[in-house]
Amino acid sequence: MALPERGELVYDPASRKVGEYQDMAGPYAMLRPVGGGREWEADPVQIRPATSAERLSARVKAANLRAERKL
Repeated sequence: MALPERGELVYDPASRKVGEYQDMAGPYAMLRPVGGGREWEADPVQIRPATSAERLSARVKAANLRAERKL
């Protein structure tokens, strides 16, 4: 299995979230929420490229969170 490029959006089925691939830390893939936030560990064997719909949904969620913070 080839690892994603840094910044590539991937889907983690264990957390049911889309994240930006950061790097490997030991046996784990480190993912960060779209738009920033706390990284989480994911099984690199389980993650997969995010679909178009998953990428769009994650970006809309990040935009909504940014908008809420400005209120």
